Amino acid sequence: MDAVLALRALAAILEDPALCRRFLALSGFDPQTLRARAAAPETAEAVAAFLAGHEPDLIRVAGQLGVPPEYLAR
Repeated sequence: MDAVLALRALAAILEDPALCRRFLALSGFDPQTLRARAAAPETAEAVAAFLAGHEPDLIRVAGQLGVPPEYLAR
């Protein structure tokens, strides 16, 4: 996933309290680290892995961003 799309997907995840809590728990990021490393490649990888791990979230975030789900899961 390219850096801009990863940041957009991350923003969509963080806007939803339940998704945000789950992303933080599963990714191992804490809010401070996430803020500092939002544009880092490993954050994009964590976003892609998080979305690929639960298809309903993948489809929902892809719909919010107006992109095919495959764009977020690669």
